Amino acid sequence: MKNKTVYVCSECDYQSPKWMGQCPSCKSWNTFSEETYTQIPEPKNKRVSIISESAEAVKFEDMEIPKYIRSETGIGELDRVLGGGIVSGSVILLAGEPGIGKSTLLMQICAKMPSKVLYVSGEESTGQLKLRATRLEIQGANTFFMTETNVDNIIAQTDKIKPEVIIIDSIQTMFDPASASIPGSVNQVKECAVKFIAKAKSQGISIILVGHVNKEGIIAGPKVLEHMVDAVLYFEGERMQSYRVIRAIKNRFGSTNEIGVFEMTDIGLCEVPNPSEMLLSGRPIGVSGSCAVCIMEGTRPIIAEVQALVTSTAFPSPRRATNGLDYNRMCMLIAILEKRLGLKFSQNDIYLNVVGGLKLDDPSVDLAAALALISSIKDIPVPQNVIAMGELGLVGECRAITDLQKRINESYRLGFDVIAIPQKSHKEKLKIPDNVSVIDVRSVYDALSLFKEEKQ
Repeated sequence: MKNKTVYVCSECDYQSPKWMGQCPSCKSWNTFSEETYTQIPEPKNKRVSIISESAEAVKFEDMEIPKYIRSETGIGELDRVLGGGIVSGSVILLAGEPGIGKSTLLMQICAKMPSKVLYVSGEESTGQLKLRATRLEIQGANTFFMTETNVDNIIAQTDKIKPEVIIIDSIQTMFDPASASIPGSVNQVKECAVKFIAKAKSQGISIILVGHVNKEGIIAGPKVLEHMVDAVLYFEGERMQSYRVIRAIKNRFGSTNEIGVFEMTDIGLCEVPNPSEMLLSGRPIGVSGSCAVCIMEGTRPIIAEVQALVTSTAFPSPRRATNGLDYNRMCMLIAILEKRLGLKFSQNDIYLNVVGGLKLDDPSVDLAAALALISSIKDIPVPQNVIAMGELGLVGECRAITDLQKRINESYRLGFDVIAIPQKSHKEKLKIPDNVSVIDVRSVYDALSLFKEEKQ
């Protein structure tokens, strides 16, 4: 048996005998990596069954949902993102940058889950795991720790311990002896994932796989790994900031719109059940270029602060920079304000920022961002008690948004008594709290009146 060298695409697992700049299958650029392995002949009709060896068709009326289908992790913010807890027999991929707090979160899950947990680490020794657990003040009575990278040994230990939840930290360090590729390669990651998924589906064991993120910001390994698992969670946040956000990119058993907010402390990750108060805690008073907005992350309303800085430039090509908002969306809002209101942004540098490191995809942030830009270029503060929400069209109109009642209730709870909403949304049957003034906004022209709505 001779060693064989092939080039494998990390996105779609396409194989080629020579290196190519663009993958002919998925059209991705610079995704080929060289791999060397030995072809081992396999017996005929040998396949890995992901579900079971003897699967039979079941009539829809005969299908039942077990009462133990979901298990709570003991961390409310994570349960919210998962849709209520970990589904029995599901495989979850948790990805994030190095040092973001993935292992810390999983260690806390081990301490709070009442189920029997097997924590497999391919990166740390048992002594290092014990040291981290002691630092986090964690006592996991039902947790078994194992330092191993061989998939066959892990599965054998699983049959002995019979855990309900298995944590693999990380999938890139695991290897299958049947494959001659190096650990972390495309083939090894895929083969190891197939065996873990087969174990989860056949015995109803929940498995959490930790995935590393490469320099492009995507999960290292083949893209097919994300299609194989049941849920893909991204752990986001700046390493120099204390707040972390978990966001579901894929979830077969729940919504992908929910987020979980955490704060990194000396004793691990602490839940932030009310992120709105956290995001508004340091909001300046009487300063131009700031406006509050209420967005929806799944079923949860969150109030964020959008800041804008418009300043004159001496260079012929002004700079545009945004953090937390889509760059093309910001350019569209600038064009709308220039065309409809005659504001001269073309002679100024423009910086747009969402406080707290949030990334806003909700189109209802358009009106607040526009008010922040107008406030900064005119140097007129938006009143402190004003909150604005609405989507802007290219002709300057303000369009309706969803879940308006929840947004109004959250805004009133945090002390905003002047709420700007699209005019068409005001015609709905809304319960407006007392002492709250709701302003109909038909276009960006009506938004200018908000600068005079501050109550004395």
